[in-house]
This record gives sequence, structure tokens and C-alpha cells, in this order.
Amino acid sequence: MSNPYRLWEILKRSNTGAFCDEDDFLPKVFAPKVKEVIKKYEIKYDPKTPVPADDDLADRVWMAGWELFRDVGLYNTDTHRIIKLSDEEIKEALYTASDRYWVGAGKDAVLWKHRKVEDSEPPFCIYSPDCPVSEELHYSMTLAYLQEPLLDGLCAPILEESMGEKVRSASPFEINGCTQHIYNMRLAAKQVGRPGVFFVAVGTAEHDSGQIAVSNNEWGVRTTDTRIIGTLTEFKTSDSLLNRAVHCLQYGCYNGNLTGPIYGGWCGGSEGVAVSLVAYSLNGLCIYGSIFNQHFPFHLNYGSNTTRELLWPIAVAGQAMARNSKLLYTSNGFANAGPMTEMVFYETACHALVSTVSGWHLWEMASARNKYRNRATPMEARIGMEVGHAVARQEMTREEANEITLKLLEKYERRAADAPKGKEYQECYHVDTALPTQEHYDMYRKIKDEIAHMGIEFPF
Repeated sequence: MSNPYRLWEILKRSNTGAFCDEDDFLPKVFAPKVKEVIKKYEIKYDPKTPVPADDDLADRVWMAGWELFRDVGLYNTDTHRIIKLSDEEIKEALYTASDRYWVGAGKDAVLWKHRKVEDSEPPFCIYSPDCPVSEELHYSMTLAYLQEPLLDGLCAPILEESMGEKVRSASPFEINGCTQHIYNMRLAAKQVGRPGVFFVAVGTAEHDSGQIAVSNNEWGVRTTDTRIIGTLTEFKTSDSLLNRAVHCLQYGCYNGNLTGPIYGGWCGGSEGVAVSLVAYSLNGLCIYGSIFNQHFPFHLNYGSNTTRELLWPIAVAGQAMARNSKLLYTSNGFANAGPMTEMVFYETACHALVSTVSGWHLWEMASARNKYRNRATPMEARIGMEVGHAVARQEMTREEANEITLKLLEKYERRAADAPKGKEYQECYHVDTALPTQEHYDMYRKIKDEIAHMGIEFPF
């Protein structure tokens, strides 16, 4: 079951809700409420414990997130109106939501289920380079990711050009780029024997027209795939984003709510980020009709989420949602370091460890802060997914995870500000075969063995 919650009753409020000047929404509506609920529910960040094992804290974060969403709502930048829901409506939406979905098609279909804290079920693994890529490398990189055995779903790299032209938003070139993007995905999936694999597509689309243009069960984005629809930071939307939500629901594919609360921005510190993650998840369910929420909280200065001030909110928000809902949500890693550096392997392993024990599914990995063209490979994602499977399989506790997290942080945290950018895809992989170079594989193997000695029991 994937029924949007009272779609037109809710969307009507983007025209009839309370009016607010956009310049007033964050400083006068959002930020004061964040501070209020943090104080009311006594939420306090502890840097010594990046993976708390405090169920009461998790439940308080849930209540604070609920209150934040209920009282702040979602601001439409086009109509200058605020969409709000009542307690009763939020409860009804949560009750009628499903805790599992079949995604993908045919033999490649996979059951995606809600996870609990310290769950022995492995996380659903969505691989994604999360970076722009040049046209000549797009197919090879897509193929490389689809060859990963633990992959449950793929979000392919973003095309910057198509037929030699820059992909410009809301132009014919965007539609052309989106078409090329999904064709590359379909061909690569067929070549590796996974024609029905689950796709999150297409990242090249910045405008609603680009997404709508590739909705096609024969050659494009199918009804067994999903789209990602962003919520503007913080707690804002637009008619273009709502258009995508409505299109997905009427076309019949799944959609996910994409959010990136900023540490050091309007959310404040770690406490505000944790509360906002919960609130954003309720927004995705109630307003976008999303089956999952895709979260990438990040540091205002670093642009990453692998340091302890971001790992803590990831941990407590995941536990809050795992204990108090049946929602699906993915933890999107943003590393400081780039490909083929030891640091990016440590960062990815740490992010996956914290997320997995806290009830998240995994979305790995945005290397080099997602800022540089062609700087991502499947190898950093691979180590994260293998950590996720290992941690679940050995039924690791939060206390055990916290000890290993502190060891991993010692390996890289001091270099967050000046992390190495690493190398580009074509320097780490053979473009023709879409396989890693021996140097790249050897580095991955070395770090994996080191992490195993810390207490992670890899099954292979």
C-alpha cells in the first residue's frame, strides 16, 4: 500500500494557509520553535557519545520533531503560504503508512522494510556517487555501481552535458540530458543482468519538466522506481517541487523526500539538526506522499556529515524514528575526503556503522563533499555497505558501535577541514571494464582489514 495522505486536502493549504513573508519565516517562525522544543524536551548533545544508547533521549527527540513539524509546517515560496497539519492528521498519516514496499521489477524486485534500533536485518543499500560527471564517463560509472553485489538500488551520477551541450535547467537540453541519463541506466542494468533493478532517477533533472519527460515504463523511469523530491532548506517547498510530487503519485511511481538540514544554520547545533530530521520525515509522509525520507544533514563549514557533531544527530534521529514510527529513511553519507584516499574509507565506514545500529537504511557515498566533478567511485560505497551488513549480522549494540566509532574518528576527524580531494573516477577505475585499478582495490582491502580488527565481523 502506498496511498498519499489526503493529497488535495493538504495541497489546497498551499493556497489557503497562513500568509507569511519569506524573509520572516526562518527567523520568526522556524528558528524560535527549534530553540523552544530543544529546551522543552531537554535535548543535549554529548560529543563524547556520538552513538547514544538512550531510549528516553530518542523518544524526546521524536516528540520535539513532531511538535516542530506541527507548529512550523512547510512554507511554499511561490504562494507565501504555510501548509500545516494537526496532531490528529499526523497520527492518521502515520497509522495508514506502510512499513514495507516491494521496489524494482521481476527477479530484481526487493522488499524494503522498516528497521529497528540494533536490527539484525541488514540495511537497504542504495549506491550513489552523488556527484556531477562528464558525459564520456557517465555510462562507465553507472555500470561500475551496478556491478556491486550488495546494491539494492542505484541513484546514478548527474550528467553535466548531453550531446556536447550543458544541461540547462528548464530547457530542452535538460529533457535531452534526462533521457540520456535514464537510457544509460537501463542499458547498464541490462548488460549486468539486472534489468529490473530499483532506480532512484533521474538526478540530472533539476526542473519538474525534466522528471515528467522520462516517466515511461518501456524505456524510462518505471512505476517500480522512485524519484527524489527535495524540501528546500529549511522547511520550504515550491510549486515546482509540489508538481513533481503530484506527478509521481498520479503516474504511479514511488517518491522520496530529500532533506539537508544544516548544522550551523537555522537549525542551530546538533540538537536542532536531530529534531529537524524527525520533522522533515513527517513532512515527507504527510505532504509529499513519500514512501521514504532521504536525509543528508551537513556541516555549514565542512559540507560533510562524518564528524561527531553530525553523527550524533544522525544516531538519535534514526533511533527516534525507529522506535516511534514505521517509516523508511535513508542516511546519505557526505565525506570530506575524495576517492582513493584512506580517509574516505574511514569516513564511510564510520557513517555506515552509526547509521545502521540506529535503524537507518544506507545511501552511500558523496565523496569530497559532493563538490567536484567525477570524484566518486563504488569502492567507498562498497566498504560502507559491507559495514552495514556486518554490523546488522553480528547484532552489534549501540554501546559497541560507539566504541568503534570513537576509534574511527581518531583516524580522520582532525583532517575534516583540509581533507584530501583524492582522484577522479578514471584514475581509480578502468573506464572500459568499469572495474577498480589494483591500487584502488588494495587500499580498500587494507582499510577493511584494519576495520575488522576494530571489531566489525565482515561475512566475507
